[in-house]
Amino acid sequence: MGVRLLLAIGVGAAAAVPFGLLLLLVEGAWPPLLRLDAGAARRLHEVAVEHPGWTATLRFLSDWLWDPATLRIAVALLTGWLLYRRAWRLAAWAATTAIGGALTGVLVKVVVERARPSLQDPVAQAPGYSFPSGHAMTATTSCAVLLLVLLPLVPRRWRGLCWAAAGISVVGVGFTRIALGVHWFSDVIGGWLLGGAVVVLTGWAFEAWRSDAGRPRTDVSEGLEPELTDEEPEPRAYGTESGSRDR
Repeated sequence: MGVRLLLAIGVGAAAAVPFGLLLLLVEGAWPPLLRLDAGAARRLHEVAVEHPGWTATLRFLSDWLWDPATLRIAVALLTGWLLYRRAWRLAAWAATTAIGGALTGVLVKVVVERARPSLQDPVAQAPGYSFPSGHAMTATTSCAVLLLVLLPLVPRRWRGLCWAAAGISVVGVGFTRIALGVHWFSDVIGGWLLGGAVVVLTGWAFEAWRSDAGRPRTDVSEGLEPELTDEEPEPRAYGTESGSRDR
């Protein structure tokens, strides 16, 4: 178990490398990145100012449908359902990923202290620091949790739609934050990368947990715990398999 957990930590660290490189560019005020951020903010802000109906739709999506509170409530309800199903390890993974991601995002924001865009005639306001985007990061971790937990319950022919819905949600959240002028383009990329690193780290740790319980490796297309469809999703004891599956 110890070796597998160390491997999981190593994989998580490797997944965080792209975020680390982006962070260096942001902290170093790399001119090409600053020009990209400024150009995207300017062009999308012009569209937002000229099309108030479009902007109102973006505000609804960002402030209600894809708001971090909404997504966290969804994950909390899912975690409660997993506890009801006695899927203890999967519930622990969902909660750890959501809470760990939120705390990591806040910590990085406080350390970096990047200012949000300052635009003439702003169409939206947001408190706090800018990098990484909390909305983008929460969307990444929350959609990953919902998807990877619930996939075993979805018929195979519908799983492609589930992946598409998750992807559209994650990309859509990022777009709304840039278009509303409350985040730079690189803030959103940073949120996606850091959220993805958290999911990779906790996902590999969960896989190590499965191996220690005597369960086989799973393909991501099957979800984290295919045995969730069994009457008893948890193994009776480490090293033994439970439920109706014979793997």
